[in-house]
Amino acid sequence: MLKVIINGCNGKMGQVLGYQISQNNELEIIAGIDKNPVKANADFPVYNNIFDCNERADVIIDFSKPEALKVLIDYATKTNTPLVIATTGLSSQDMDNIKAASSKVPIFQSANMSVGINVLARLAQEAAKIMGTSSDIEIVEKHHSLKVDAPSGTAYLIANKINESLIEPKEYTFGRHSKTEKRSENEIGIHSIRGGTIVGDHTVIFAGSDEVIEISHIAASKNIFALGAIRAAKFIAQKEPGYYNMDDLMKNYI
Repeated sequence: MLKVIINGCNGKMGQVLGYQISQNNELEIIAGIDKNPVKANADFPVYNNIFDCNERADVIIDFSKPEALKVLIDYATKTNTPLVIATTGLSSQDMDNIKAASSKVPIFQSANMSVGINVLARLAQEAAKIMGTSSDIEIVEKHHSLKVDAPSGTAYLIANKINESLIEPKEYTFGRHSKTEKRSENEIGIHSIRGGTIVGDHTVIFAGSDEVIEISHIAASKNIFALGAIRAAKFIAQKEPGYYNMDDLMKNYI
């Protein structure tokens, strides 16, 4: 049985992940880490600081905040514990730190743990190979009113995948408020909507001459992110040090 530490266990996603693991007989939560250790009832010990944790895990799953990343990486490298990073809103410096640490310990990181979203990104990438020079490309993402980062990390993930498939990568344009010039051919428009309790909707639009292709993914609940993180944990638990993402996991299905 895979022994798991949840970093950010009392947050919304941490609690969803905890429930999904409790329904899975292949994993066991041995400890949780949270800045509010008594916020939620748990049947495992919860610590404010991961270095206070005496339990040894096979893998750590992180659904927390970017500011918690440094301590988490320090712990993972010092204890040689594989790490799944599902936290969003990471900076380029955060990504550099993750990739540097992955030379010492296996790290799985994705801006979105949904397998479906990563299928969308791959479909968009394939469509861009054919339509990218003849279509205007726009990405629209919708999330709940409490989401603090915009555009979403998933919108960047999709845009980056599209650019990887193009001979000449396009520039990103974030909304068009106050712009008075026409749309450039060399851009991908990225637009954010925030409201209500939307879990996460993403649509990629290829608008060509007299035809439009749209590829969409709608998240109905947060369960999909937890289930994806569980897949990632199983995948990375026995890996050698290195940086892994959903592309690596999805190779098992192709």
